[in-house]
Amino acid sequence: MFTEGDMAVYPAHGVGVIKSILTQTVAGVDQTFYVLEILENNMTIMIPTTSSKNVGLRAIVNRNQVEEVIAILEDRTCEIGSQTWNRRYRDYMEKIKTGSVHEVAAVLRDLFLLSIDKDLSYGERKMLDTAKNLLVKELSLAQDVDEANISHKIDAIFS
Repeated sequence: MFTEGDMAVYPAHGVGVIKSILTQTVAGVDQTFYVLEILENNMTIMIPTTSSKNVGLRAIVNRNQVEEVIAILEDRTCEIGSQTWNRRYRDYMEKIKTGSVHEVAAVLRDLFLLSIDKDLSYGERKMLDTAKNLLVKELSLAQDVDEANISHKIDAIFS
C-alpha cells in the first residue's frame, strides 16, 4: 500500500513519512513493518503492514477531500449535545482516534461552536488544539501550502 518516502496519516498522531519498510522476526514469524516517522514530533512508529488498514493508517487527503473538510468546518447546522464535558471528551477522543479527517474536522467545529457558549474544560481546549494541529498539518501537505496559511484560513472560518 505504501512505499518508502510516502506520506501517511496515523490516527491521533498525525502525518508522518514512511522512512522504511523492514522485515523482522517476531515470535518466530517474519513480519513486515512500515517505519513511520511522525512529522510533528519525530516519533517513530512501527506498524505491521498486514494490519495497517485496521489501525487506520491512510494516505493524506487529496484536494477534493480538502473541500469536504472545509465544508464540515463551515457547517453551522450541527447540533451540539448537552452531555457532560467528560462524556463529550470521550466521544470526541473516539472520533479523533478513527483517523478520519472528516471526524477530526467535526471535532474541531463542534468544540469551537461549544466554546462560544461556554468555557471549555482544560481537556477540551487541549483537544481543540490537537484537532486543529492535525488538520493544519494534513491540509497544508495536501494543498502544498504553508501551514500558517491553512491555520489562518481555519481561524477565518471561525471568526
